Amino acid sequence: MTTLKVQKRDMETKAKALRREGFVTGNLFGKEIKGSIPLKIEKKDAEQILKTCLKGSQLFVELDGKKYDVLLKEIDYDSIKKQVLELDFQALVKGEVVHSVAEIVLHNKDKVVEGILEQLLPEVSYKALPEALVDRIDVDCSNLRLGDTLKVADLDIAKHKDLTILTDLETPVVSVVAPHNKAVEEAEEPEGAEEATEK
Repeated sequence: MTTLKVQKRDMETKAKALRREGFVTGNLFGKEIKGSIPLKIEKKDAEQILKTCLKGSQLFVELDGKKYDVLLKEIDYDSIKKQVLELDFQALVKGEVVHSVAEIVLHNKDKVVEGILEQLLPEVSYKALPEALVDRIDVDCSNLRLGDTLKVADLDIAKHKDLTILTDLETPVVSVVAPHNKAVEEAEEPEGAEEATEK
């Protein structure tokens, strides 16, 4: 499993100043940690970890020589500046059920030739023990056709016996809709047909 080295953050140094120095801020919290531990993480290390880890991923965080089994709980990302601002981690405790999310990742989107593929849900929320955590749900879109809709209940995660799904199973995940222009043209056609009949 991936290991991320982190350092304790001195709270007298502001987050903006740390970012200028090439750090990302963060927090480590959990049932067996009093309060929370403020962290600073090398920006390059944070960016590297996010190439393989998603929100909801399980990894190790190494702090002062001690390794913590953690859940990547939150990612604060500035999409305008395209940079990571903060990472929050929950230390996992054996036997303790945790609330997490699994990101929905769509595959073979280019194979949907009829209509436009719309992703309606980015992640599924659930509860599980640490050993049953799932960080991603891979969805193959190659067989989807115009008018098709996948719901949470259709995903593999909904059938996972060790998870309690918190997102409503009837929530639409992805659907294939008609291109906007085509839908407008089809709506206009019956009116034209009626006029021709009246004449």
